[in-house]
Amino acid sequence: MGAHHYSQHAVALKAELGEALPREALRHLHSKSAWRHGIVAARQFLILALATWGLVHFEQPLIWVPLALVQGLTVFNFTILLHEVVHHTVFDGRHLRAERILGLLYAIPSGISASQFTRWHLDHHAELGSDEDDPKRHHLSPKVNKRWFKLLYCTPALFPIYFRAARRESSTYDVALQNRIALERRISTAFHLLAIAALWYAFGFYAALRAHVIPVFFVFPIAFTLNRLGQHYDVDPSDPAKWGTLMRGHWFWDFAFLNSNYHLEHHYFPGVPFYRLPQLQKALVPFYQRKGTRWQTYGRLLYGWFVENRAPHTDWGREERAEGTEAPDLMNGATKPTESTENSKHLLERT
Repeated sequence: MGAHHYSQHAVALKAELGEALPREALRHLHSKSAWRHGIVAARQFLILALATWGLVHFEQPLIWVPLALVQGLTVFNFTILLHEVVHHTVFDGRHLRAERILGLLYAIPSGISASQFTRWHLDHHAELGSDEDDPKRHHLSPKVNKRWFKLLYCTPALFPIYFRAARRESSTYDVALQNRIALERRISTAFHLLAIAALWYAFGFYAALRAHVIPVFFVFPIAFTLNRLGQHYDVDPSDPAKWGTLMRGHWFWDFAFLNSNYHLEHHYFPGVPFYRLPQLQKALVPFYQRKGTRWQTYGRLLYGWFVENRAPHTDWGREERAEGTEAPDLMNGATKPTESTENSKHLLERT
C-alpha cells in the first residue's frame, strides 16, 4: 500500500470544495438510484446485442464499419459501469453480493479482472499525483514520449501493454487476491474465445471478425486511449486542484463515454454517480473560475498528444504559453458562468 499521496496534498482542496457547494446540493449529487443505473446498463446490453446482430448479418462496409465502432465503444463502456460498482454508486446502501455479481458481469466484456480493476483503481485514487504509487501513472502511462509509441496504445498492442502493467502491479498483492485475479482473467479469456468460436461456427469467419475481433481488438484500444487522454495527461503538477484534466461537457461525449469524460469532477467527489456528473460540473464553474482551471476538448487533446507530442502528466498550458501557441479559453460556450454557490444551488434544483 502507498502513502495516500492525494489525501496528504489535498487537505486545503477538500476544504475549498466543501465551501464551493452547499451541503444540500452535495446531498442531492450523492443520491443514488439503482433503477437509473439499471436503465443505462440495460441500454448498453441492448446496444451490444443489436450491434452484434448487425455485424453478423451485414457485409457492406458502409454499414458494418460504423457498427463496429459502436460495438467497440460499448465494450469499453462496460469498464465505466464496473467503475460505478467500484465506488459503490449503484445502490443506495451497500449490497456486496449484488455488487460482486455486477462487477464480474461488467468486467467480462472487456476481458479484465474485476478484482484487479477494483484494487488498481482505488489505489489510483489514493495515490493520485505520485509518480511511483499511482499504478496507472507508474505502470501504464507511456514512458517513451514518441508519437509511434503513443500510437501503439491505439492498436491491439494495448492489450499486452495493459496486462503487463497489471501483472507488475498485482505481483505486490497478497496471494489470495492474486489467485482471485488469475481466476477472473481465465474466465474472461475463456468467454472471449468461446464468443469468437461460436460466431465463427454459426456465421463464418468474417462474421466473427466483424462482430468480435475488430470491435474488441481494434476499436476498444482507440476508445480507451481517447478516454484516458481526458483524465490526467494535461495537468498542473503544482496544484492538486488541477491534477485532473477539466473536460468541457458535450452531449455526444456524455453519451459515448457514459459521463466518464467528467473525470476531474469524479476525483473531487468519487461518491457522485456518473449520471449526476454533468450537474456537478455546472455547479463547480465558479470554483473553476476562481482557480483559473483550463478547459479542454478531445480535439485539442489529440492535437497536443500526437501533433505537438506533449508529455503525459504535465502542464500543457504552460508549454503552450512558453511557445506562444496557447489556444483561446474554452470557457465561452462551454458552460454559462454563474456568480456564486447560491446560483449553483439553483442550477442544481432546475436540473
